Amino acid sequence: MWKIAIGFAVFAAIALFVILKAGDKVDMSGEKHGGDTTTHVPSEPTPSPGAPAAAPAK
Repeated sequence: MWKIAIGFAVFAAIALFVILKAGDKVDMSGEKHGGDTTTHVPSEPTPSPGAPAAAPAK
């Protein structure tokens, strides 16, 4: 029984260490709905004004 308690304490210490080291990178607030949601879809790069436009596909 004491091995389970020691294992739990070690696991909890490691979990707390990882969460505290991550800082603001970990969002522990749960599911988000509505306007607060952020998507992690990368946007396409915008061409610079002096760059020629891409030829349309045929």
